[in-house]
Amino acid sequence: MTALFPTYKRFNLAVERAEGTTVEDTDGKTYLDFGAGIGVCNLGHRHPAVQEALESQLNRYWHVSNLYHNPIQEKVAELLTTNTSGDQVFFCNSGTEANEAAIKLARKATGKHKIITFEQSFHGRTFGAMAATGQEKIHSGFGPMLEGFSYVPFNDIDAVKQAVDGETAAVMLEVIQGEGGLHMADAEFVQELEKICAEHHLLLIVDEVQTGIGRTGKPFAYQHYGISPDIITSAKGLANGVPVGAMIAKESLREAFGPGAHAATFGGNPLAMAAGEAVLTHVFQDDFLQDVTKKGQYLKKRLKEAISDVPIVSSIRGKGLMVGIECSEDVSHVVPQLIEQGLLVLVAGSTIIRLLPPLTVNEQEIDQAVDLLRDVLTEKKISSH
Repeated sequence: MTALFPTYKRFNLAVERAEGTTVEDTDGKTYLDFGAGIGVCNLGHRHPAVQEALESQLNRYWHVSNLYHNPIQEKVAELLTTNTSGDQVFFCNSGTEANEAAIKLARKATGKHKIITFEQSFHGRTFGAMAATGQEKIHSGFGPMLEGFSYVPFNDIDAVKQAVDGETAAVMLEVIQGEGGLHMADAEFVQELEKICAEHHLLLIVDEVQTGIGRTGKPFAYQHYGISPDIITSAKGLANGVPVGAMIAKESLREAFGPGAHAATFGGNPLAMAAGEAVLTHVFQDDFLQDVTKKGQYLKKRLKEAISDVPIVSSIRGKGLMVGIECSEDVSHVVPQLIEQGLLVLVAGSTIIRLLPPLTVNEQEIDQAVDLLRDVLTEKKISSH
């Protein structure tokens, strides 16, 4: 019997320690981690620069209040605004909270309440973020959703046009749907969407909770599309495992979030900011991001060589080190088999094996992971019977 709510379907693995791309369980068995805490530990486990920054901040102070100036918040905010289309930042504790802040800001700044999102999107599990999510299974059992959200098919610009009316405040988009199945937005669709937002005076919100902080080879994934969002949300990789979220917005939205409009007691916590500064200083370097792109290309190349002819493998897709292996059947039973073989992976939907290794992964580790995937998928261990 456990004292925890059964909100997670946990695998038979209890973690003792982790470092780099390696996780060790309480029995001393080691695993190659290609999930990175669901895209959180972008610099791998216990990265020396992040650990040093945390230890240094521990010896200064852990928490005061957002009623006082916190200089390290300014440093992290500047790193975010310098590397995005935004001009100011609100710090919170998670991606869900960042999306809640984005929803509130869009409604308050425009005076309108409707927001268009996309089928198979995922924006979080609080009531606002859950209502923004275009998946019925996320809504099920919780009664009426927050009003004002409409869900249109992904990559369907005509559906967006039809959904816009006089009360539409914003469009909320993931340029790569992570939880929804590693679906990638078409460049033409994204650029046309930005034009529609401009024509109708709608705010364009891009949810970068999973795709941001170097995951796709750019600071943020929207930068592959040549657009300039009004609001960007970030979290997972931002502090390498220390809880943090951020909403980044353009200057024109500053006055809508004046004193009293929104708050987070732990938002911008000094420990999270210390970790965040170390992460962003490291990740937002051209050489590092170019390396992520090269390793992502290498991972996809190796996967195509090794498993593209496996009967159940339908396609291999992704950007940078965010890669999905789409299969023709449910793959939930494959994950425990891969864990047994020493490889930690994720799923997206029911038919996609999702790979989100640390951005610091090396080619030898990629080779090891691909070999393990090939062995499990080709030795007919995929049968659920």
